[in-house]
Amino acid sequence: MSGQVGDLSPQQQEALAQFRDKLQDLLPTLPNADDHFLLRWLRARNFDLHKSEDMLRKHMEFRRQQDLDSILMWQPSEVIQLYDSGGLCGYDYEGCPVWFDIIGTLDPKGLLLSASKQELIRKRIKACELLLQQCELQSQKLGRKVETVLMVFDMEALSLKHLWKPAVEVYQQFFAILEANYPEMLKNLIVVRAPKLFPVAFNLVKPFMSEVTRRKMVILGGNWKQELPKFISPDQLPMEFGGTMTDPDGNPKCLTKIKYGGEVPKSYYLRNQVRTQYEHTETVGCGSSLQVENEILFPGCVLRWQFASDGADIGFGVFLKTKMGERQRAKEMTEVLASQRYNAHLVPEDGSLTCLQAGVYVLRFDNTYSLMHAKKVSYTVEVLLPDKASEERIQALEATRQSPPQ
Repeated sequence: MSGQVGDLSPQQQEALAQFRDKLQDLLPTLPNADDHFLLRWLRARNFDLHKSEDMLRKHMEFRRQQDLDSILMWQPSEVIQLYDSGGLCGYDYEGCPVWFDIIGTLDPKGLLLSASKQELIRKRIKACELLLQQCELQSQKLGRKVETVLMVFDMEALSLKHLWKPAVEVYQQFFAILEANYPEMLKNLIVVRAPKLFPVAFNLVKPFMSEVTRRKMVILGGNWKQELPKFISPDQLPMEFGGTMTDPDGNPKCLTKIKYGGEVPKSYYLRNQVRTQYEHTETVGCGSSLQVENEILFPGCVLRWQFASDGADIGFGVFLKTKMGERQRAKEMTEVLASQRYNAHLVPEDGSLTCLQAGVYVLRFDNTYSLMHAKKVSYTVEVLLPDKASEERIQALEATRQSPPQ
C-alpha cells in the first residue's frame, strides 16, 4: 500500500510539496510522514501553509508533553479503569473503528473526587491514540487507507449531575484537544437516546468543536436501533445497540469491550471536594438574607450554582418571583427548591435545576436564623441555555415517534 494520495488538484499537490519542505526538521520525529498524514493537517486549515505548519508544530509539542509515543503502555489508576466508561467495539461498513461513549451511567463527581481531571483527559487522549493505531491496523489488513473513526455517544440517563461544572470541563478540554491534535479523524459522531436535557449539555461543549465536527454530528430518534445498523453492520454492533454482537458469554452489552461506568465507591475518594473559583463574595448580615436574581427567558434553561460559606452554615433555597420589579419576601414567592441549611463551610455545595417556566428565579442565601453572626458567602451562578438546533431536532424526532403510522 503506497503513501500516495489521489484526488488532489495541482495546487494542492504543490501545497503538499511545499509543506513537506517546510517540515524537513520535523519529518524524522513525526509519528508518520506519509502524504496521508501531512494532508490531514493541510485539510484542517484549508491548505493554508502557515496555519497548517503552526498546527502540526504545536501538535508535536503536545506529543512530547503527553509522551504520546508510549501512552498506549500507560495504565490509568484502578478507579478510572473500572468506572470510566466507553470502549472500542467493532468496525463500520468501510472498516473504520467504532468507539462507544456511555454518558448516563457515568458518575462524574465520584470520578473527579477519586482521580484528577488531567488523568481523565489523558485516558481520552489514550483512546484517540488507540483509534489511530486501529486505523493503521485496518489499513494494513484491508490494503487501503482507513483514516477515520465513528463515535457513538449513548446519552441515555443524561441528567443534571452530568452538567456539574468540573465534569463538563473534562469534555470541553477533550474536544479542544481533539480539534487541535486529531484533525480529520472523525467520520461521524452519532448521538443515541438523547433526552430533553441534551441540547443544554451540547451547548456547553459546542464552542470547543469546529464547524466541521458539528456538521458530522448525527442525532438519531426513537427508532435509533433500526438506524444504527445503516452505519455499522449488525455483526459488528452490540445487541444492546441494535446489532447481533454479544460477549462470548452471550452478554448483549459486550462488557469485554465497552465499559459502562457506574457509581464510584466512596472508598476510592481521595478528597471530599473539588477546588472551585467563585465569581462573587458577599456578606449576609445577621438576621438577614441575600437574594440573587436570574431572569429565565424561556423554559428548558438550566440554572447551575456553586457556593461556599465562611465559618458556619448557611440556608439556601430557590424561589420564583410572583411580582416583577420589586424585592419579595420568601413567603410571597413560589418555592422551587425548598430552603434548608447547608454545612457549606465544610464542603462546598453545588446544584442545578431545569427551569420549567420563564420568570425571575431567586437564589436566596438565608441567615435570618442567626442573630449573632454575619456570614460570608462565595458563589457562582450560571444560566445554561439549550442549543436551539439540536433542541428542534429532538422535538421533531419526538413528534415523529408519537404520531400514529399512516
